[in-house]
Amino acid sequence: MKSVWKGRLAYEIYRAVTRAAGPALYYLVEWRRRRRWWRKQGSTERVPPFAAPGVRPPGTPLVWVHAVSLGEALAALPLVRHHYSTSVPATSSFVILMTTSTFSAFEVVKDLLPDGVIFQMAPIDTPAEVQRFIGYWDPCAILLIESELWPNLILYAAQKGIRLGLLNARMSSKSFKRWSTPPALPLISLMLSKFSLIAPLSNAEALRFQLLGASPTIIHFAGDLKYAVGDYEVKEKERKMILDDLKEQIADRPTWLAASIHSGEEQVMLRAHNELTKMFPELLLILVTRHPRDGHCIALELKGQKVNVAIRSKKEVISRSTRIYAVDTLGELRVLYRVSGVAVIGGSFLPSLCGHNISEAAAASCAILTGSYVGHFHQMITEMRQINPFSVKQVREERELVEALKMLLGDEKIRETHRKAARESFEIMSKGVVRSVWDLVSIFVL
Repeated sequence: MKSVWKGRLAYEIYRAVTRAAGPALYYLVEWRRRRRWWRKQGSTERVPPFAAPGVRPPGTPLVWVHAVSLGEALAALPLVRHHYSTSVPATSSFVILMTTSTFSAFEVVKDLLPDGVIFQMAPIDTPAEVQRFIGYWDPCAILLIESELWPNLILYAAQKGIRLGLLNARMSSKSFKRWSTPPALPLISLMLSKFSLIAPLSNAEALRFQLLGASPTIIHFAGDLKYAVGDYEVKEKERKMILDDLKEQIADRPTWLAASIHSGEEQVMLRAHNELTKMFPELLLILVTRHPRDGHCIALELKGQKVNVAIRSKKEVISRSTRIYAVDTLGELRVLYRVSGVAVIGGSFLPSLCGHNISEAAAASCAILTGSYVGHFHQMITEMRQINPFSVKQVREERELVEALKMLLGDEKIRETHRKAARESFEIMSKGVVRSVWDLVSIFVL
C-alpha cells in the first residue's frame, strides 16, 4: 500500500512537470519536425500533416500500436500485416492505429503499411496531448513496442479502462539501474501494474521486469519480432529494379557492406577498406550510415580528399574506379544486403553504442560480422550462434575485423559456409514468431 502511494506521488510530480513544460515541448518538437522537412525538401514550403490515409468505419474497435523509431516500427510491421492478412478471421476485425515518434520512421513505414491502417505521429507524453489523442481515437487496447514506458500515456489509458501490452519488451541493465533508484522505482512499479501482458525478449529481462514490480502472471514469452523483420518483402517490383540495377553496376567486383554505421564508426570502416584494397584492388565498399545526412557529409569529405565516391541520393553511377558507394537514403538496406554477400553491422564498434538488428542481413544470406558492443542484441546473436556457430562472427578490434573480412572476401567456400549458416539460423529462429506473439495479444489483451 505504501509503495502504491509513493508511486502515485511520483506520478503526480511527473504529471505536474510535464503539464508545465507541455507548450514548450510541443513547439520544440514542431520546430524540429519542420526543420527536418525543409532540410529534406531543400525549401521552406508548407509542411504536410504527419498522418497517412486511413479510415475508421463507425463503431469499429481500434487498437493503437506504438513504436518509437524505425527499428521498433519495422518489428511491429509484421504483426500489423498479420491482422490484415486473410489468415485472421473476420470476426476479430478491428482497425489498427499505428504511431511512431521519429521523422525517419514515419517516412519509411508510411509506404509499407497495408490498406486500412491509420498512421500518425505519436503524441508527446504530456497530460493534455495524451488526453486529446486518446480522447479522439478512443482505442480499446494499446500495444507498446520494446521500452516505451511513458507515465502519462500508461496511467491515463489505465484510468480509461484501456488494456495495455508491452511487446518485445526490453529492459537493459542500464535502464534497470535507472528505474531501480528510489525516486523512479515506485513510478515504474505503478506503471507495470497496469499492463495485461509483458512479452520480454529474454529470461534476464523478464527477471528485471519482475524486480521492478511486474506480476509474474502477465509475463509470457513468444520470441523476438525482429526476426520477422528480415523476411518481410515490400514493393517487390521496385526492389527488383533497384537490385538488378546495382548488380549490373557492380558487375563481378568483390563487395562488402558496412550497415547502420554511426558517427565515429566510419573511420573504422574506411581504415579497414584502405587495408583491404591492398589485397583486393577492385574492392567496393557500400557505406550505409545510420543517419542519411551523415553519409552525405562523409561522401563530400571523401570527394574533397580525391577519393572516388558515388553518392546514392544523387543517382551517381558506380564505375570500375569507384571505391566507395555512399548510401544516404532511407528504407533500402534490405535491398542492399542482397547486393553484397558480406555485411558488417554497425552500432557495435564504439563503447557508447549498443548494436543493431542482424536478422535482416541473415535473411538476405549475408556472411555477418559485428563488433563487441551489441547491447540487447547479444541475445539474438547468442541464439543464432547456438544454432550454427558460423552464422555471426563478433570481432573485438579493428585488426580482427580486417582479418575476418580478408578471409570472407578471399575464400568463396568459407564465405558461402557463413552465408548459409546465417540464413539457416534465421529461418529456424523466425519460424512462427508473429503467430506466437499475436496469440498472446489475443489471449491477454484483446
